[in-house]
This record gives sequence, C-alpha cells and structure tokens, in this order.
Amino acid sequence: MITDLFDKLANKGPLGQHQKMAHGYFAFPKLEGEISNRMIFRGKEQLVWSLNNYLGLANHPEVRKADAAGAAQYGLALPMGARMMSGNSNLHEQLERELAAFVKREDAFLLNYGYQGMVSIVDSLVNRHDVIVYDAEAHACIIDGVRLHQGKRFVYTHNDMASLEKQLEHAKKLVEGTKGGILVITEGVFGMSGVQGNLKGVVALKEKYNFRLLVDDAHGFGTMGPTGAGTDEEQNVQAQVDVYFGTFAKSMAGIGAFVAASENVIDFLRYNMRSQTFAKTIPMPMVFGLLKRLELLKTQPELKNNLWKIVKALQSGLRERGFNIGHTNSPVTPVMMSGTLMEATNIVMDLRENYGIFCSIVTYPVVPKGVIMLRLIPSAVHTLADVEETLNAYSQIAEKLKAGHYESKEPMAIK
Repeated sequence: MITDLFDKLANKGPLGQHQKMAHGYFAFPKLEGEISNRMIFRGKEQLVWSLNNYLGLANHPEVRKADAAGAAQYGLALPMGARMMSGNSNLHEQLERELAAFVKREDAFLLNYGYQGMVSIVDSLVNRHDVIVYDAEAHACIIDGVRLHQGKRFVYTHNDMASLEKQLEHAKKLVEGTKGGILVITEGVFGMSGVQGNLKGVVALKEKYNFRLLVDDAHGFGTMGPTGAGTDEEQNVQAQVDVYFGTFAKSMAGIGAFVAASENVIDFLRYNMRSQTFAKTIPMPMVFGLLKRLELLKTQPELKNNLWKIVKALQSGLRERGFNIGHTNSPVTPVMMSGTLMEATNIVMDLRENYGIFCSIVTYPVVPKGVIMLRLIPSAVHTLADVEETLNAYSQIAEKLKAGHYESKEPMAIK
C-alpha cells in the first residue's frame, strides 16, 4: 500500500498547527494605509513596531517620486528575463558599481531576492570537497543553503569563538591534503536577538585556519557603521570579510539583495548562481528607485541618526524599567518575558486591542518553552512620544502578567 503524499499535511507543522486561531491576526495580518509609525489593523490605528523600515525610506517623498518615475518610464516588465540571457541594463550595472564602492569591495552582483540569493551563494561557493562551518543561530536562508551542500558541515555555538575554533580544527583535518577548502558563515546582526556577530573574533582565526568568510548582513546594511556600510564597517573588519551580503528589504525598503566581494569571486557568482541564471532579474523601476535609496543613505546621515536616537531611547527605557532585552547592540529590540503560549497570545491581543500597539510575537520553537519574545523594530519615522507610549504600555502589561491577568484556557475576546 502506498501512502497518499497529502496525508501528512493534516499535521500542519509547528506554526501551521495554530492556523485556525492565528490566521489573519497573529499570522498573515493586514496592515493598511501609508507605511509609517502608525497604520491601520482591523479598522483601528496602531503604533507599529513590526516593519523593517529602518531608515524610514518606504514613504520618503524622494523615494516615492523615484519609484513612480521609474514605473512610468520603464513599466514593470523591463528588463524581461534573467540577467545572463536578456535581463541586463546599464542601470543594473550602475547600481552594482555604486554598491561595491559603498561597501568597499571591488565588485557587486544584484540578486532578485535576498532569501534565495543567500541559498544560492552558499550553493555556488562550495563543492563536495569543501567544508562549511556556520553559527548555530544562522538565518533560515543560510541553513537552507547549507542543506544543499553535499560535503561536510559543522555548526558552532552562537558567537562562541572557542566552539568555532574547535569546529575549524575538525574542518582543517578533513580538507588537509585534499582539494577542499573551508567556508565560515555568520551574520552581521542576528535578526531575532539583535546581537552583532563576533566578526572580529572570527577574522582573528583566519590566518591559522585559512578559511574564507561569508557574512549575511541583512539587518546591518544601512544601520551599522559610521557611514551605514554595515556591521563589518562597525567592527572595522571590512578587508577581512571575503563575501558580503546585504538585502534591500530592510534599510532600503525595497525588494532584492546584493553580494559584494573581489572581482574574481563576483565574476564566478555571476555565471554560477542558479537562482539568478534561471530566474527573472529585478524590474527596472525597483533598480531606479534603489539608486535613489542608496543616494539618500549616503547623503542624508540624519536618517541613521534619527533611527539611533529612537533605538537608544527605546532600549535604555526598557532596561530602566527592568525589562530583559538580552544583549542587543543593534536596532533589533527583543523583549523577553516568562509565560505560556496562551499568555503570549493574550498579551499581544491586549496590546493591539486596548493599547493600540502592534509588535511581533515570537514563541517556541524559535525561543525556548516558557519564553515570550515581543520583538520591536525601531525606525527613523518613530518619535520619542511613540517610545514613551510604548514604555508605559509595556510596564502595564508586565504588571498584568505578574498578577496572572493573562492566564486562561481561551484567547481574550476581540472587541
């Protein structure tokens, strides 16, 4: 007897098992209106802390104007096809040159999407003779890229350099005397905890173990470093990071990503990344608008300054009120509390229904059982008044949680 492939779909997975209760509210919510610090959710205005619009570019007037001009001039279809076949343009190449110069690399290559781009970078850089060593808290796109690897891989304890060196010892023994090499992968800023990857610690091991380093800096590009060029600029190790990945979905408020490295590495990736060779390129209006976004990132430091003013006020305020925000040293602001999944559910509903505050909730299996994470993403369009409003609301929900207000077998009723 052959089992029907679809029989297993009845078990909807760790997230899908909550679909009936979660859909449309906790999962797949609809935020409507202009992208800003306040938007509409289910007909009510919410103070929103869930959008990766770090520099506030999503509705910046010059960006809106550029996006509209790009769409009017080029339409949404041009260029038609993958870059290698028929999808190249002068604007794509101009953006690549400007990005490479900004992050201080010889060359850069545009990617149609960040997630599949990172998967494809990992897949392209290694073969079955090579060994990958990666951080235990690496993003899913890195994990999926590693899964494609037909050779050995080792994972090291998050940001633990002793653990990394131990895994590098294993990797070194495997590749010595073979045609294989070692690729270490980490992140510039880890998106859940907000902690920077220990890039300084990693690069200090390069001479001893002769590995190459790939850094996913999705949350660091535009937010970290004196010029916003990334976490490797922040830690002064740009020259030691061999392959730098940045996305347009965070600080640039767009779609797509890029990879930057030496000219020979980028030439290789251009002709070997399957996610780009066999998929349509970024549409021209997006490229046109990204050029404007990059210009603003470089010429308006007040955008990043405004972001960090909000970050510092929010994080210092939370710490002063006794909240556990971990060891974040980036804009990502996780607030950890102890409680059950039902208590987490009721906290979020109370925040949205009674306080008008929309933030993301993270529970097991992303965090350990018994931990509730309320993840806040500050932006340059938030205000100090927004911060104070949020701090007051969080103080009140913390008292309610302590008093058992959120204990129940059923979610709170939505008004």
